[in-house]
Amino acid sequence: MTDRQHIIWTSDVDYEDWRGEMEAEYPELTEDERIQRMYEINGDYLDDERMNLNVQLREPILVIADLGLWYGRRMGYKEIPSGNIRDCLYSDCDHNTWYLDKRGDFRCDAIHHDGTNYYLYRAYKEGVSESAKETLRNKLYRGVATRQDVTRITRRIGDDIARVYGWDIPSLPRQKERSREYAR
Repeated sequence: MTDRQHIIWTSDVDYEDWRGEMEAEYPELTEDERIQRMYEINGDYLDDERMNLNVQLREPILVIADLGLWYGRRMGYKEIPSGNIRDCLYSDCDHNTWYLDKRGDFRCDAIHHDGTNYYLYRAYKEGVSESAKETLRNKLYRGVATRQDVTRITRRIGDDIARVYGWDIPSLPRQKERSREYAR
């Protein structure tokens, strides 16, 4: 996918990329055993990323989902009440890729037997009322939320992730000051 700017972790590994290292490290194993070991090592890397992203936010994380279900695409959401970014790195799907996109948003593409789910992770802005959160959740549930609805009460967490890894991501657009126009 071209929107992936910085990949944090993916289950989509290619043995050809690992072959030289695996043959040097495990010459006594068969190729099938080395492939199995590659998946085990890659799984350990996911645990490493969870440790790297043990970043506690002040607010819960909102996960906005575009779900690929057997009966079609649906919008949905869930919350990660802990507000810890590491808790985003769990999935029950077959293949997952967590990444920052070109906007600096934290996302996951999660493939399962019925299709692909796309997740966007955002943190609630501090001081947002429970009624504003509920309004957004209702819009998400009904599939009518816009990007403006989302950015009004949430913030991207890609900035927190980029600080951990030293990545450069796009700056957020600054609010343009509105000048008063006086009648002449």
